[in-house]
Amino acid sequence: MAPRKVIITCAVTGSVHTPSMSPYLPLTPDQIATDAIAAAEAGASILHLHARDPKDGRPTADPDVFMQFLPRIKQATDAVINITTGGSSLMTLDQRLAAPLKAEPEMCSLNMGSMNFALFPMLDKPREWQHEWEPKLLEATRDTIFKNTFADMENVLEKLGKGCGTRFEFECYDVGHLYSLAHFRDRGLVSGPLFIQFVLGILGGIGADPENLVHMKRVADKLFGDDYQFSVLAAGRHQMPLISIAAAMGGNVRVGLEDSLYDGRQLAKSNADQVRRIRSVLDGLSLEVATPAEARAMLALKGGDRVAF
Repeated sequence: MAPRKVIITCAVTGSVHTPSMSPYLPLTPDQIATDAIAAAEAGASILHLHARDPKDGRPTADPDVFMQFLPRIKQATDAVINITTGGSSLMTLDQRLAAPLKAEPEMCSLNMGSMNFALFPMLDKPREWQHEWEPKLLEATRDTIFKNTFADMENVLEKLGKGCGTRFEFECYDVGHLYSLAHFRDRGLVSGPLFIQFVLGILGGIGADPENLVHMKRVADKLFGDDYQFSVLAAGRHQMPLISIAAAMGGNVRVGLEDSLYDGRQLAKSNADQVRRIRSVLDGLSLEVATPAEARAMLALKGGDRVAF
């Protein structure tokens, strides 16, 4: 039997952290491209990408900004490009879908339910804000819902999945999200092999501890049997401990400055730093890292030659 390969996803910038939190957070298209390419060279076979306004670093859904870095990353690396459909909880679904529908990527994230997605506790840490929008965005999450209704999810599956041949990283922030995914599988709207991201540690979702990770895996095994791959994303300081456990449990891993700004006790100076750190953990567990070609085969992706950028 061939040894199991572990897919490393790197989430390069996201929409959670703000420029004042780290000088190393990639903000401009050039920074996002450079950091993404370095992460791929370090061993990430999937690059999960958001865009930011080049002027002030705020999250943006503008397809034109995405198109300033997507072709460059594709030209420089064979990594699978995975574009967010989550964007930010403050964006409409139409805004969130604009760039993916234009780019027709191999993969997109798909959030599996509406939820509280609370970032306002980050305001508790004293800091000098570079931009007025930063504390306002964090405070706004106190009274907003991250909207992903069944109609929204059907819309994404129809337009992107059926319409563009895009496959999904199904983002499950709690156990109920696994049952929603099973509902779509039972209706024939999704088919295997499913790639399920267990998301732990977001306030409003399931907490980041080993017991919850084991429980999510147990429920997914019950619902999906052998017809899925799982990966784990853990927020902040929980990132490396929980993804290391995930790898030992037979899962895949996600790193990146979207999820944590740190590499050990220091601020990560690049996404590649986190990729190299988890690679060392995987080496210690005698696990091999999947190449982009192997990740495509594991997840039944359409191929980098069938995208629109």
